[in-house]
Amino acid sequence: MRLRSAALLVAALTPLTPALTAPAAHAVTAAAPYDFNGDGRTDLAIGAPGATVSGKAKAGAVSVVYGSTSGPKSSTRTLLTQDTAGMPGAAEADDAFGSALASADLNTDGYADLLIGVPGEDAYDTNNGTVTVVWGAKAGLSGARSLYSPFDRDYDRYGQSLAAGDFDNDGKLDVAVGSTGPITLTLINGPITKTGADNGASGSRNDWWSTSYGITHLSSGRVTGSGGHPWVVLHGSTKGTDDAATALADMEISNYNDWLQDLPGGYVSAVGDIDKDGYADIAVGNDRETSADPSGALGGKVTVVYGGPGGRDTGRAPLVLTQDTAGVPGASEKGDRFGSGVSLGDINGDGYADLAIGAAGENSAAGAVTVLYGSASGLTTKGATSYSQNTAGVAGASEKGDRFGERVTLTDHTGDRRADLSVTAPGENAGDGAVWSLRGTATGPTATGSTSFGPGTTGISTAGAPGYGTALNS
Repeated sequence: MRLRSAALLVAALTPLTPALTAPAAHAVTAAAPYDFNGDGRTDLAIGAPGATVSGKAKAGAVSVVYGSTSGPKSSTRTLLTQDTAGMPGAAEADDAFGSALASADLNTDGYADLLIGVPGEDAYDTNNGTVTVVWGAKAGLSGARSLYSPFDRDYDRYGQSLAAGDFDNDGKLDVAVGSTGPITLTLINGPITKTGADNGASGSRNDWWSTSYGITHLSSGRVTGSGGHPWVVLHGSTKGTDDAATALADMEISNYNDWLQDLPGGYVSAVGDIDKDGYADIAVGNDRETSADPSGALGGKVTVVYGGPGGRDTGRAPLVLTQDTAGVPGASEKGDRFGSGVSLGDINGDGYADLAIGAAGENSAAGAVTVLYGSASGLTTKGATSYSQNTAGVAGASEKGDRFGERVTLTDHTGDRRADLSVTAPGENAGDGAVWSLRGTATGPTATGSTSFGPGTTGISTAGAPGYGTALNS
């Protein structure tokens, strides 16, 4: 197990006013991430950072489509921009509101809250960025506050990646924020409430990462087991080479010498328990060719790293998957971008996390998605299936440049305890973008009764190229 070190700065901020504690008899169970209205169904948040708002190009927007017994229901939705009533700031050109999304019930009121990255916001300086928290409620999302970086000008594009969880293991939910510049990772300490002051933060000046790209993607999960706190998977680029750099971080930091464990290089990841052994596993997607990144592969690849009590299970070899792997549909071809998106969730309800893999470059960037299943022995290619816009029942048709599979998510929108497959194609209709959702069944995702919608359906302007689906539930 290779370990890395990093120097940490600690911000001295005004302590947060203590939150009121409800009597035990009336204690509220925290909602699952992305269940904004507390109905037991996961809602779908879709980022369109290229959206034009009030004539401001690339100001950005997010549409939230609420879950129902039939899946995401576009007629019940919330449109969010910086011009939405109650939102901090104002829509401005190049703010890129919606570049990153994350969710948790930050104030533990029984409704999940939505975190939105705004890396182009001019806060203190040009493109410093910010993070907006939108609060969940029975009627859906409403009201918001900003989470500014505590380091003033010592960062750029703050909010380009996000994750939420009790990362420092103090019983309160925190927010991890990726950025560029000298400080590339910030941990905002919980609790985070609607009106409370900032509670403090820490930030990493790790000289391993390229400060030009910073932390470009974050994911998290309980890699060390259900009794442990969530760890964070960090993605960036190695200084001097720009090759993918990926690490597993324990942010309950008691020392600064061994909080990072190396992972196979990639640009996106997902965390879930594939083999039901109590330890979450990590799927790392690297959609680049070896000519662009030595840790890539012809047509792209996904590497599954199994978790254990100490983080990465070093006694178990990682599983490397390409489209040339026996049982995986298709074949590895240059530009397929297999691994452009990854997500883990239990599609068939057997208790094992399954894996959805986007290949946004497949067939001249028309795109496709592959689904593989979890088992007691780990991920298996038995019964693997592939989906595209040419699949019967999936709306539309595969066209060059659609990028179907750029982002994927496996989560339960219907409340039947099976994960549904949602897929974005930000290139659909010349950059308008679109989203599809296929219901999970005992035999896998079904295109029968699948839903599809684009930015216009959910109130986002199609002026320019909004890139609807550039970000999706993480």
